[in-house]
Amino acid sequence: MNGQSNQKAGLWIAGIAFTFFIAFLGFLLAKVPGFDHIGQLASAIIIAVAYRQFFGYPEMLRPGITFSSKKLLRLAIILYGLKLNIDVVFRDGLGLLVRDAVIIAFAIGMTVLLAKWLKADKNISLLLGVGTGVCGAAAIAAVAPILKTKDEDTAIGVGIIAMMGTVFAIGYTILRPILPLIPTDYGIWSGMSLHELAHVAIAAAPAGEDALAIALLAKLGRVFLLVPLCFIFIYFMKRKSKGNPEEEQGKIEFPWFLVGFILLSLFGSYVLGHSIPVSDSVMAGISTITTWLLTAAMVGLGLNVSLRDLRERAMKPLLAMTITSIALSILAYLII
Repeated sequence: MNGQSNQKAGLWIAGIAFTFFIAFLGFLLAKVPGFDHIGQLASAIIIAVAYRQFFGYPEMLRPGITFSSKKLLRLAIILYGLKLNIDVVFRDGLGLLVRDAVIIAFAIGMTVLLAKWLKADKNISLLLGVGTGVCGAAAIAAVAPILKTKDEDTAIGVGIIAMMGTVFAIGYTILRPILPLIPTDYGIWSGMSLHELAHVAIAAAPAGEDALAIALLAKLGRVFLLVPLCFIFIYFMKRKSKGNPEEEQGKIEFPWFLVGFILLSLFGSYVLGHSIPVSDSVMAGISTITTWLLTAAMVGLGLNVSLRDLRERAMKPLLAMTITSIALSILAYLII
């Protein structure tokens, strides 16, 4: 009995280690010219998807891989809360918050409508709408358990958002010199319309420190709005499941990881650096750990992706998301 338990524990640890190994390969791949623009997360998902196609799913390691894709994912989102300075949002970003809410509603609404028109996959399209409107991979990872989406849909969504976000960030840096925008306005435009924090930083940094600071503030407002958005989704999912015996059986669990996200946001905003001194290097270390946890979790999801499904189901949502992203950039430009 003990031998069986030890073997199960060993395979569980091996499964988790396997996701971190592919995350490490993604880290190395992201150093290669070309892949350095899409980053570790998307690179690791590419490797995970490729592994699945050539070698199949490593069934013996499933418990550990599932642990990474479920539990480590929630831990990464909780730690992501430290990136959100609620105090700064409330003190300096309330005006931006209203515009951020408009951006999120527009991104989700337009992506869903385009998906309906294009007859695209609803689940992937909704995830892409949320990722486009809020904060990329972290937003998709946060809403996926609430929306009960398949692991492969989540991985496809994250892969697309990382790739397209990078394309748009590079496009912004090319457009910056020819746009009639002062640096701070350019920063607001970047922060309100680009997909992830990293994409905002890539686009805004060349415009100077003031542009980068206001861009990150605008982006933080969108991250802040992830919490109420998740509760809106919970409300609609509960209403949808009422009276449907099949859906009621799989009740929506309360997303306790969001409570952790909020508590760490408050802790990072009002305690760290105030009551508890903390260096920039420590915060950078926590950010690195968060990235690795999120990457390992996405590897677990990526191993569920079939390339045939990717071809058949991802192209139309990608088109809907691309059109939405262009329209979002125009909208954000008009409401600066």
